[in-house]
Amino acid sequence: MPTKEMRRLSGVVGMVVLATILAACGGTSNSPGGTGSQQSGPAGNTSATPTPPDPVSLKANVKSGASKVKVDTLVTVSASLGILTKVNLSYTNKDRQGRTQRGTVAGKINKDRTRWTASDRLEPAATYQLTSVGRNTANQSNTVTTSFSTERLTLAEQTYPTLYPLKGSQVGVGMPVIVTFDLPVKNRREFEKNLHVTSSPAQAGSWHWYHSREVRFRPKNYWKPGTKVTVAANINGLNAGGGIYGQLSRKTHFTVGRSMITKINLSSDVAKVYRNGKFVRRINVSGGKPGWQTRSGTKLIMDRLYTTRMTNQMIGAREEYDLRVKYAMRITSSGEFLHAAPWNAGHFGRRNASHGCVGMSTRDASWLFHRTLIGDPVVTTGTSRRVEHGNGYSDWNISYAQYKKGSAL
Repeated sequence: MPTKEMRRLSGVVGMVVLATILAACGGTSNSPGGTGSQQSGPAGNTSATPTPPDPVSLKANVKSGASKVKVDTLVTVSASLGILTKVNLSYTNKDRQGRTQRGTVAGKINKDRTRWTASDRLEPAATYQLTSVGRNTANQSNTVTTSFSTERLTLAEQTYPTLYPLKGSQVGVGMPVIVTFDLPVKNRREFEKNLHVTSSPAQAGSWHWYHSREVRFRPKNYWKPGTKVTVAANINGLNAGGGIYGQLSRKTHFTVGRSMITKINLSSDVAKVYRNGKFVRRINVSGGKPGWQTRSGTKLIMDRLYTTRMTNQMIGAREEYDLRVKYAMRITSSGEFLHAAPWNAGHFGRRNASHGCVGMSTRDASWLFHRTLIGDPVVTTGTSRRVEHGNGYSDWNISYAQYKKGSAL
């Protein structure tokens, strides 16, 4: 029989064998060939290879290789899994003389740097290259280049804007901003949203469409003297409707001068001139005789001609005349002027004897002419004939509320 000591030794051996089996099945081994184990670091922690971050994804709203892209497209670039760092949009096309010209389109990246938007639409018959650069969370850069071309447009499919007053000019307090187009605009609302007037000091105002080729802007009240005005017509590539697009964007800026308002009463045949609200001169005048009444209402100086020719044929009058007129200041499109009329001297301050113009002495006409600006108001009263809406710069003959109804917005 085994002794007590032998049984105890047998138990110890069994425990050692069991521990060895357990270590071989699932324990940690320091041997390079240890089954199911990983190499331990100095502190005993296991290490793993990190997963690399995804590259930033850059996507434009125009496909690379696209052709006949609409010119009213505003190009955008979006970034995901990262941010935008730089975007460049350049183009090449030919001018009307067939000369190659190159340009770039500016744009802006939003605050979180995930979207870039072009500041202008596209040119017709142009080849564009869009280069977008971004980086991911690991600061790894990615560049994507997109090329495309735009549709061709004839001049009959593009409307050209003209802005008035001219750049750098000084005008009277009544002067409206005038934008004309050589082809009709059907999409007035969209065009008006892209017409901007900024004034300093700021003054409320409204656009008013006279017809499909002309829109004007006037302030609620006369401009404040000294106001600086900037006008921007951002219509390049804008869809005007009817298959017509804006041909280019344009800007102008002007300054409002002192206030000078001439008030003419054709019941008494007297004109009174006010400068900055103060009475400065009384002028005896003669207006249109019966059948040729001068129009009452607020008219503005439209043009100043040191000398001009006036004939009866120009207005369809039977009485023949052919005159060289001095100091002529146009106040209607239909042909009314303020001017020197020495041949009517006997009628000044007494009766109306002209074919619609307001005549005065050469001395008075010269004085007024040399102090007048385009856009100065001429307020006429005392006749039963009213100035027609749109006959000259007649913007002040309706209330501001009525004027605003002419807006497309």
